[in-house]
Amino acid sequence: MTDETDQFECGIWNKDRSCIAPLAALEALPLYHRKTIPPDYQDIMGHMNIRWYFDLFARAGRKFFSAHGLDEEYFRDGKYGVFALKHFIQYFAEVRVGQAVAIHARLIGRSDRRFHFMQFMLNTTTAQLAATFEALITHADLRIRRAAPMPAEIVQGLDTTLANDNTLVWEAPISGAIRI
Repeated sequence: MTDETDQFECGIWNKDRSCIAPLAALEALPLYHRKTIPPDYQDIMGHMNIRWYFDLFARAGRKFFSAHGLDEEYFRDGKYGVFALKHFIQYFAEVRVGQAVAIHARLIGRSDRRFHFMQFMLNTTTAQLAATFEALITHADLRIRRAAPMPAEIVQGLDTTLANDNTLVWEAPISGAIRI
């Protein structure tokens, strides 16, 4: 897909303007958050302010964590948590007030203490990829405030997701700045 008529069928383009992943492939990823953008999210440029991108990605991220056992109950006792080590947002198309977005996620990799995941914010009103969020998260022992191995039940859930995501036929457009 490279001509203008296909611009809304492709979700991710490479530098040569070839389609890496169709929009349908992004929509098929697990959905973690939806939101119709309210007027108070608008900035002086007439589109959603950058702070709300992070907020929406954070909300979706918490749901991604919960889906893998890293939920409020897990964190409640204060022994373990997670820390964000790196994150990157890339913007591709503006989001305006009244438009709806959906955030889907894909796991890129993991170690015994960390995982690397990516979220895709789709503007469902315009049928475009609006932004991506890529992050490196570490599991932490909150008693000593240091990275710690994840328990087996968390690892098992992440491994199930990773095995599924590794079957996808398209490469995630990672920044290259994150190493597990």
